This record gives sequence, C-alpha cells and structure tokens, in this order.
Amino acid sequence: MDTHALLLFLGVDLLLVCTPGPDWLYIAARGLGQGRRAALTAVAGVCAGYAVHTVLSSAGLAAALRAVPAVLPVLRLVGAGYLLVLAGTMLLALRRGRGAAVLAEPRPQPTATVLRQSMLTALLNPKGLLLYLSLVPQFVDPDAGLPVGGQVLVLGTLNVLACAVVYALVAHASGRLGGRFGGNPAAARRMTAVSAVLLMVVAGVTATA
Repeated sequence: MDTHALLLFLGVDLLLVCTPGPDWLYIAARGLGQGRRAALTAVAGVCAGYAVHTVLSSAGLAAALRAVPAVLPVLRLVGAGYLLVLAGTMLLALRRGRGAAVLAEPRPQPTATVLRQSMLTALLNPKGLLLYLSLVPQFVDPDAGLPVGGQVLVLGTLNVLACAVVYALVAHASGRLGGRFGGNPAAARRMTAVSAVLLMVVAGVTATA
C-alpha cells in the first residue's frame, strides 16, 4: 500500500478517534466509577471488539452489511439496550446497598467481566461498522499489490492502535479523577451513580446516531 495513503488514513482516523463520543463516555464511566484499572481493561475490551470488526470486515462482512443496510439499525438498538442493562445493573447494585451498608464502597467488577462487557459493547457499536463501510473503502486500492482483504486488515489495525493510544489517555485521566474519591465510600457511590448515568447517555447517543 502507498505510504502517503496510510498516513492520510491515520490522520483522518485520529481526528475521528480524538473526537469525544460514545467510546469516550463509556471508558470515562468505567474510570470514574471503578478506577483506572477497570478503565484500562475497558480499553482493551473495546480494542478487542474493533479487532474483531477488522477481521470480519476483511472477510467480507462490510460488503454484506452494505447489501443489507437494515442490519445496522438493529445492531444500534441492541447495543443501546445492552448499555442500558449495564447502567441499570449498576444503579440496582447501589440501591440494594443502601440501608445498613449505605456507606459501603461499590465492589469492583472482576477484570474478566469488564473485559467481556467492553468487548461486547464495541461489537454492538455501529460506529465501528460504519467506519469500515464508509472510511476504510476510500483508502483501499484494488490495483495495489496487496489484496483488498489484506488492505482492510492493515487499515483496521491502524484504527485499533489509534483507539488504544487515545482511549488509554482517557482511561488514565478518568481513573485518576475517580481515584480521588476512592477513600470516601459515599463519594465513591456517587461516582458510580454518575458513571451509570454516563452509560445511559451513551445508550441514548447510540440509539439516535
């Protein structure tokens, strides 16, 4: 592939990744409510989900979705519903904790759970699919020496790397902010509530995108 085209794609992709959106809010919610480790785990899960998008798109999924566009609205609604379930679970846990343990600090979720939930969130995020339907094809050259599927893999890998770097910074910042309240159980519970509300916002943005 042409180096100029790769650099141009990376520049455009970085602009998109650096624009605050659902991924930012989701990772920030993890950082604020559960700390930096959970936020970085969420980054790993999101990037893993986009890596799966890359592999599937190189195998022809993007072309199939373009042929059946009705699939995208369904994925969008399913993804929004899943985020609402996560937010509801967090709020329900806080509600059940009230009473005798009103000041108890919310129990952090296991790493495997955060990783699985974050990966599924990315898989159900239509933004990732739209990237491969709209942006990636603009930089694919059928006459290049590398097959089209291979070019999609390269471009998708660049996108995953860009997401990893930018989202890790978001995770660090939100986790640091959330960590300031870690010594105060009552404040930690409030931050968890804030993170649940952020997930609801992400669900709303995803559903109406």
